[in-house]
Amino acid sequence: MQYKQLGTTNLMISPLAFGGNVLGWTLNEKNSFDILDAFVAGGGNFIDTADVYARWATGVGGESETILGNWLKTRKHRHQLVLATKVGMEMGPGSSGLSKKYILKAVEASLKRLQCDYIDLYQSHKDDQKTPQEETLSAYEQLIKEGKVRHIGASNFSAERLTQALEMADKFGLPKYQTLQPHYHLLERKLYETELESLCTQHHLGVINYFPLASGFLTGKYRSEADMNKSVRGSSMGKFMHEKGFALLKVLDEVASAHGVAPATVTLAWYLNRPSISAPIVSATSIGQLNQILAAASLQLNQTEIKAIDQCSGY
Repeated sequence: MQYKQLGTTNLMISPLAFGGNVLGWTLNEKNSFDILDAFVAGGGNFIDTADVYARWATGVGGESETILGNWLKTRKHRHQLVLATKVGMEMGPGSSGLSKKYILKAVEASLKRLQCDYIDLYQSHKDDQKTPQEETLSAYEQLIKEGKVRHIGASNFSAERLTQALEMADKFGLPKYQTLQPHYHLLERKLYETELESLCTQHHLGVINYFPLASGFLTGKYRSEADMNKSVRGSSMGKFMHEKGFALLKVLDEVASAHGVAPATVTLAWYLNRPSISAPIVSATSIGQLNQILAAASLQLNQTEIKAIDQCSGY
């Protein structure tokens, strides 16, 4: 697998990132270790998580980071990996946001769970309009100086607020966000492509989009209401079960059949053909799913195939 530079950082990443949201949620620790081992064996080196994973399932949070920390300690290859995590989502009463005080507290908790002394990419999980952006960036400045964080990124920021953050960094000589993690997939293209993509390109930000498979719909797993019982995410598939969604699945099926791969592989290859995308963030709960994901790195779509996907997924 050929690595690429993440934005303007000195991080060299695999073109696919493993999403740690499933660790401690739909994967127990043993199965998590197996999937993570297979991801690395397949050439992957970029893993994204967050302090809040999987609070929605356990009511606590930190489970994903804890499993990753146990895996890193056992495998002893931390230096070979690019590890990203996030801060800002609620971890309990009074424990959320992007104030300097909270970030400095939260990073210590993340480092303890991860059992390492630095984070390659520390991201603001969502915008905090109650905290001045210069305060947030000054917290990151301190962490970078202390060697606890190498680079910073933003997630779920609007174009307006991301622009303000970049301008604030210039104005006060503070660290800049070097990546953006947006919600972007083939059935929800408009927000990223019309408001965020040009901004990211202009500032050379690395883009690591989440939910690139539309929570599983673009794998072709969900094709009727009966399929919605196939997983814990199935109940949310109804919003994609419309004429446009099914037309897109038909095209993905056709392209996948021509290449002898799965629809998920084709979907991910489409993102890798988009110059602004650094690495889609994708989760897997089985080796079979993981193999479909990894196969995207070597799949070459032709322009006719890309155009066909564009036409049925556009806005």
